[in-house]
Amino acid sequence: MRRVPVPPELVTLLRKHIDRYGTAPDGRLFRTCRGGIYQPSTLWQVLRKARPAAFTPAQVNSPLASRPYDFRHAGVSWRINAGAPGPQVAEWAGHSVEMLYRIYAHCIDGDDERWHKQMEDFLG
Repeated sequence: MRRVPVPPELVTLLRKHIDRYGTAPDGRLFRTCRGGIYQPSTLWQVLRKARPAAFTPAQVNSPLASRPYDFRHAGVSWRINAGAPGPQVAEWAGHSVEMLYRIYAHCIDGDDERWHKQMEDFLG
């Protein structure tokens, strides 16, 4: 188990879910109606139904959030670009720092002006 920070809006949604549905005896938040473990195919089915409900037709026809893994990838990328330290993001993601940057280097925002200002502010 590892601790990972989540946005307050997600915490609110998760607390509402727990209040309404509780947790499985083993602590899982999401389970089948009989208490079983969701199969990967179920995640794909839910995603296939959710995308048209949440996205514009153009977004549905794009690769945006087209795989369950994309949400993890988006969360890690967001944390890196928000300025969280690489070693901390790697720990949250369950990666080594080397693996983190090997996978996510292409996601680092190229906003050089912002990073230069941040370094200048740090150096005084």
